[in-house]
Amino acid sequence: MGQKTDVAKEHTMADSTDSLQRSPLNECHEKLGAKFSEFSGWLMPLEYEGHGVLAEHKAVRDAVGIFDVSHLGKIRVTGPGAKDYLNGVLAADLNKIVPGKAQYQLLCTPEGGVVDDMIAYLLGDDDVFLIPNAANNTTVAQILAEGAPEGVNVVNQHHDFAIMAVQGHKSPDVLATMGLPTDMDYMAFEVVPVGDSTFTVCRTGYTGETGFELVVPSDHAVAVWEKVLEAGKPFGIVPCGLAARDTLRTEMGYSLHGHEISPEIDPVSAGLTWAIGWDKPDFRGAEALRAIRANKPARRNRGLRAVGRGIPRPGMSVVPAGAGPDAEPIGVLTSGTFSPTLRIGIGLALIDTSIKPGDKVGVVVRNRVEEFDVVKPPFVQPHVR
Repeated sequence: MGQKTDVAKEHTMADSTDSLQRSPLNECHEKLGAKFSEFSGWLMPLEYEGHGVLAEHKAVRDAVGIFDVSHLGKIRVTGPGAKDYLNGVLAADLNKIVPGKAQYQLLCTPEGGVVDDMIAYLLGDDDVFLIPNAANNTTVAQILAEGAPEGVNVVNQHHDFAIMAVQGHKSPDVLATMGLPTDMDYMAFEVVPVGDSTFTVCRTGYTGETGFELVVPSDHAVAVWEKVLEAGKPFGIVPCGLAARDTLRTEMGYSLHGHEISPEIDPVSAGLTWAIGWDKPDFRGAEALRAIRANKPARRNRGLRAVGRGIPRPGMSVVPAGAGPDAEPIGVLTSGTFSPTLRIGIGLALIDTSIKPGDKVGVVVRNRVEEFDVVKPPFVQPHVR
């Protein structure tokens, strides 16, 4: 997957919501007074009545919040050699993790762009669960299914599970109150019973805080959501919408597909070289990415921090420091928002590689140029580990 105005602009509500897909938790959000918006064909909470983006953002940084991210994709890849097959397609090296661990992954185009980024849960050598982005779930499933060898099955499970993110330094207290496992390393997961089924608790998230994501069968989703909210009451838990999720991830400098990465923006330019298994014999887009790295990309993803009161937005032009609004751009904002933590404007921009952290640039905001410092994200101290 900016602040309220960004997300509202990027995910405009359709004239009719009848065609939009619903989370299994939709009725829970209605009861909580959620304000909804469209996200990749899904009707999802933007923020909640009585809270708003700033309060929800603060709850996660200060204590704990819970997000419904059930619109995210779900794909199961099973059969003999499932892990090895995926390792020859996805960019990161699955051999670097063991069953019970999750890994950030990229599915690239043959030209080196990014079809999607996702989290891969390694259940075993013959069983891998993937969580791609909502908009790309079908595309990812099709690409993987088309290349799968005989005996390896790729199943689209988009509607079979709900996903809840419990985020904030008090999240372990909330889950421990429910009797759920919390003593695990970052990106580790455990499968636990729920009714006549099981669900997965993973030590991960998209906020930069200590947190967990719960992958729950859809028919158990409401019961688990309500139990988390009840267990979280003593710790100040707040239901949070996807607008706050975006401000939180921007403060961390985390990439969002369609912004920092896309079929047109490769992971080398995006600063995601750490997510590529360069020593692997092959993966989708490997030849192109090795050439991009060797030749060095023309632009690089950088963090921008406002010197004054300017608030950057995606698509705004970046110009040299001291230049006017009509100057030749040296880059473009891929994400931009008001930082609730820092109380200033921050953004991520794809800019000329000659511009380094410590430099200054201008951002064209409503036909005027605002000064920004070039910085290396994150903008605020992370606490994921």
